[in-house]
Amino acid sequence: MNLHQFRFVQEAARRNLNLTEAAKALHTSQPGVSKAIIELEGELGIEIFARHGKRLKRITEPGQHVLKSIELIMREVGNLKRIGEQFSAQDSGTLSIATTHTQARYVLPVPVARLREAYPKVNISLHQTTPDQVARMVIDEVAEIGIATESLAEYPELVTLPCYEWQHVLVMPPSHPLAQKERLGLDDIAHEPLITYHPSFTGRGKIDHAFAARRLQPRIALEAIDSDVIKTYVRLGLGLGIVAEMAMKDDPLGDLVVRPVGHLFGQSVARVAFKRGAYLRNFVYKFAELLSDRLSRDLVARAMSGQVNDYEL
Repeated sequence: MNLHQFRFVQEAARRNLNLTEAAKALHTSQPGVSKAIIELEGELGIEIFARHGKRLKRITEPGQHVLKSIELIMREVGNLKRIGEQFSAQDSGTLSIATTHTQARYVLPVPVARLREAYPKVNISLHQTTPDQVARMVIDEVAEIGIATESLAEYPELVTLPCYEWQHVLVMPPSHPLAQKERLGLDDIAHEPLITYHPSFTGRGKIDHAFAARRLQPRIALEAIDSDVIKTYVRLGLGLGIVAEMAMKDDPLGDLVVRPVGHLFGQSVARVAFKRGAYLRNFVYKFAELLSDRLSRDLVARAMSGQVNDYEL
């Protein structure tokens, strides 16, 4: 048995038993993947996958145990590679970051720039996606670090730490009647057309919960995943915008009235995530420290070793 066989079994499971997709992901042929899996099953004397004809239908019970062992082996192989990279070239490599648009656009530029100053030979690979996909990319080792508000703490495969708190703000043109009020209530905005995030992004769940708790039905005129898109449609007069406060810091136009609404929707917490059991290189620790002064190397190292389970802001 060999690592290629393990990698093929792992990828087949990740691709919902679709060998064609697994082969594409591994840049090989579908017959090659199928043959390697059959050879491994022969060596082990068990069926890892139940089949219907040539199609994989499900993972068998012994296959589940094999897959867990393969995950551990491949994780350690990845750790060995990172250890080699760490000591052969301690100040170079690629840092892969998975995050949402809001984090990438408004939070990460300064930490990324400072990391490049500290480690000029380190390249940055930035993946912008949904919070659930951020988690999945870290678990699948496509990214070494994930940053998002939603979802990350729900995955046992991840070690997550709170990074910083933020709140939503309401944005509107100066000509809007509500622009004259300093402190707004849910009743003030419940019947206004609202432009805000897609349900799986940037604290949208807190917005929905706040209205539901008051038995109010908000008028969601438009949903988007991009804060800049929301602001664009607010400027066009389509409605009031609810965005993350960091999206309004240093806004280049400065033509919108901004009202904090943390008292309506509560505080949200952005979290940083690492794959449990992964080996973190020096510049990964450094990037965590640049994200927040709360994320010291010692704290992250203790969390990765299982010594920090209840750290909160």
